[in-house]
Amino acid sequence: MAKKDTFRIVTRGRDGSLLIRDYPSLDPISDQHHQIGVDDCSTDLALRGMPLFRGLIGPMPEGKNIVRYESPEVFETLTKEWGTNKPKRRRRRTAAASSTAEAEAETAAG
Repeated sequence: MAKKDTFRIVTRGRDGSLLIRDYPSLDPISDQHHQIGVDDCSTDLALRGMPLFRGLIGPMPEGKNIVRYESPEVFETLTKEWGTNKPKRRRRRTAAASSTAEAEAETAAG
């Protein structure tokens, strides 16, 4: 289990851009946000016991050593974007191309 030593806060700027701030410890975050509990159910065991803050979604893992917290608006937007991105489908051969390839294989074998 890697030690989480960077704490990232992601919020939205007035112009709509993402604002990302990294901290070497939880102290500056604790000064700005009220702790309302601790994470006790994360599947990433390194996150268990990390604080939960009012007004932030998280903790969530990002890479090996980063703990990420997001504003609710950023979390909602990024989750919607992630959910609508569909993987590109691989193109399958059509039935005609498939039967032609099979016929060529039979001709070469026989």
